[in-house]
Amino acid sequence: MSQSVRAGAHRVQKGLSPHPRIRNVIAVGSGKGGVGKSTTAVNLAVALQQLGARVGVLDADIYGPSMPAMLGLSGRPESPDNKSIEPMRAFGVETMSIGFLVEQDSPMIWRGPMATSALTQLFNDTRWDDLDYLLVDLPPGTGDIQLTLAQKIPVAGAVIVTTPQDIATLDARKALKMFEKVEVPVLGIIENMAVHTCSSCGHVEHLFGEGGGQRMAAQYGVPLLGSLPLEIGIREQGDAGTPIVAAAPDSAAAKAYVAAARRMVEELGKRPRAGIPIVSSLV
Repeated sequence: MSQSVRAGAHRVQKGLSPHPRIRNVIAVGSGKGGVGKSTTAVNLAVALQQLGARVGVLDADIYGPSMPAMLGLSGRPESPDNKSIEPMRAFGVETMSIGFLVEQDSPMIWRGPMATSALTQLFNDTRWDDLDYLLVDLPPGTGDIQLTLAQKIPVAGAVIVTTPQDIATLDARKALKMFEKVEVPVLGIIENMAVHTCSSCGHVEHLFGEGGGQRMAAQYGVPLLGSLPLEIGIREQGDAGTPIVAAAPDSAAAKAYVAAARRMVEELGKRPRAGIPIVSSLV
């Protein structure tokens, strides 16, 4: 059953205006690596596309881009005017990454200013096609890329990805506080790898602890957008270049991503608008 939701542009940081071809930029960040942030970002994007939205993903990890592999894309994007570049497309999602512009095994030995300049060029020079949502997959930490995002890219909200274990939520708290300091509203927390169900016997285990994301959300007064499972299928499909939401849309894992995407959109809808809202249809 379909429903209509308002998907207009929402307010961004002071001194910035929404991108003319992107209604809402949503940053997906974490305080540390290894929590499945990129996997979460790409599956959220595919989930939003399946719900009827126009979606893109910007790979902001200049030193370790992963979106080309996760979306099964290769080759170089086209440039019709030698100034701007066409986004690559997979599963109905537009994407851009430095990984499309350099050799796969070529290390990016760049200082911070070069990396941040590359990020702003990818954002500004890509010919995004009238998107409802652009998810920006940030690198781990709270460094130059995150600061550039906060200062130069109009962001409507941020999502923090963590695992339940205490050491992960300690770093996730830093990412959350960073967004607060730069006046980017945190839409919520996604707890990844929350529970594992044995495929042989059905035994349920919380391998990385239990309830860490919920406790963090309660402490900082932000929603827990969802708890995602630890499943081999998510990893296998990611390695194969087909996100689980596209590969197995009826699976419990895919449904968990879709539920988190819905909740994220609901939280964004509570934020102040910028300009005239546009009607979009989500299924």
